[in-house]
Amino acid sequence: MIETNNIKGDVFGGITAGIVALPLALAFGIQAFGGVNDPAAASMGALAGLVGATLLGFFAALFGGTHSQISGPTGPMTVITASLVSAAWTASQGNFSAVLIAMAMAGVFCGLFQILFGLIRIGKYVRYIPYPVLSGFMSGIGVIIILQQIYPLIGKKSPISTLDMIVNFPRAVSEGASLAALLIGLGTIVVILGMPRLTKKIPSTLVALIVMTVISILCSFDAALTIGEIPAGLPMPFFAKDGIDLAGINWIQTIEAALIPGLTLAGLGSIDTLLTSVVADNITKTKHDSNKELIGQGIGNALAGMFCGIAGAGATMRTVVNVKSGGRTQISGMVHAVFLLAILLGLGSLVKYVPLSVLAGILITVGWGIIDFRGFKDLPHIPKADAFVLVVVFLMTVFVDLLTAVGIGMVIACVLFMKRAGDLVENQYHGALLTDDNYNKEIPWEDEGGITEEMMSEIYIQRLDGPIFFGSITGFQKVMHDVPKGVKTVIIRMRRVNFMDQSGAYAMETAIKDLQAQGVEVLMTIIQPQPGYIMHSTSLIPNVVPEEKTFKTFEECVSYLYATRTNK
Repeated sequence: MIETNNIKGDVFGGITAGIVALPLALAFGIQAFGGVNDPAAASMGALAGLVGATLLGFFAALFGGTHSQISGPTGPMTVITASLVSAAWTASQGNFSAVLIAMAMAGVFCGLFQILFGLIRIGKYVRYIPYPVLSGFMSGIGVIIILQQIYPLIGKKSPISTLDMIVNFPRAVSEGASLAALLIGLGTIVVILGMPRLTKKIPSTLVALIVMTVISILCSFDAALTIGEIPAGLPMPFFAKDGIDLAGINWIQTIEAALIPGLTLAGLGSIDTLLTSVVADNITKTKHDSNKELIGQGIGNALAGMFCGIAGAGATMRTVVNVKSGGRTQISGMVHAVFLLAILLGLGSLVKYVPLSVLAGILITVGWGIIDFRGFKDLPHIPKADAFVLVVVFLMTVFVDLLTAVGIGMVIACVLFMKRAGDLVENQYHGALLTDDNYNKEIPWEDEGGITEEMMSEIYIQRLDGPIFFGSITGFQKVMHDVPKGVKTVIIRMRRVNFMDQSGAYAMETAIKDLQAQGVEVLMTIIQPQPGYIMHSTSLIPNVVPEEKTFKTFEECVSYLYATRTNK
């Protein structure tokens, strides 16, 4: 149920957030269509940005689980959408209908995947993404945004690939960069960075947008370097949109091309959103519902995609602005969306005068803000493994592919974590003969007693402390191999082993069989439930170690040893 006890604050917060969101929605929308070589690309992109911000902003607030969250197009999501749009434009050989439908389908898939994520309650797992992966990824996104916007900053069309952006830039400058566009763009950056020093009550991006647009109009700025006319009226779904030819679309090919980008958008949008939810919680001292938030985001993105809006996520800066302006409930997010809809319906004709270099200046400041400079500054001081992951993810994000970067980063981080965990667990494995000087040095467990002196030289106690899993089996195999010659009995202490995986069970089976082949009797004490289940299900017990040689207490094991030795 939506609370209505903070209407004034929610309305003011929503309108303020909408004012901040307007230039960003326009800028992100145009960036998404940066790879489309058509005069109408800028106006279609601006429309897609506004539609995405409006529909996602409204329905994510209505159905989401973070009361003060403001959702809309974001930098990371737009980079993925831009890649999809460019690929669709190239594959369709300049078919605008195919581009819009591919983008729409990716948005719908993004929404459906996010709804699925919420239903299967995957939200809680976001916290397991390592910081170096997030840092490298977000910094890479920031660099891509800056590289993409350097071209419109000088009045040029940006290449598609990052490498081309770097290699072709000198030629773009030499072929006649627009000095007017450059000055307008740099002026935008100056206003955005300087305005907060005068006052923080007015959003600097909006001031920059208005001031620099007015200056460009007074200076008769080249109309070819502006957004252009945005279609007026309520947004329509892609299957009923004017100008879209559904007859010539290869639907199977389009769906296949949109499926993976849709999944990528869903994964990245979920991470981005839930991180913003945590920020909102910290400010408002509330607790968001992660899975409900994912469902709300999914509904919003699916509808935004259906109406040819670009996909988005929870936006940190806009959410903070909303909260600091009084927004506390879902009403603020819906007010923000209604405000953008009013802009779309009433002032769309004025947006056509906005220079592309103004939006480029806005996005360059956004990209700069995304880069994790602290993470790079701390590289010499953090563990080498973390530094390696951060740099690899950063480079792969910039030069290869976003999804590949995150996937490989997670794999590397998990492998390195397993090595660390394995090393820590291996260091806990130790054993000793009862007559060995090291026995007392290694601090026997408190229940180790009752063994007669004549049996001590024949018994070796192997203490296992911690889980036995694929990351620790090397150390386990080593300590099992170090059992001294002449030992007749090995007691494997399992009291502190709370987990065992298949690799651990097989490694233990091999080690025990090797000992038994040497005539060594193997006994096991205090087996916890999970390792016990694994050892029974893999037949380690009773096929390798009989049930009668496993004991619930160490005292029972000692009694068994005494009985068998006495009978002999």
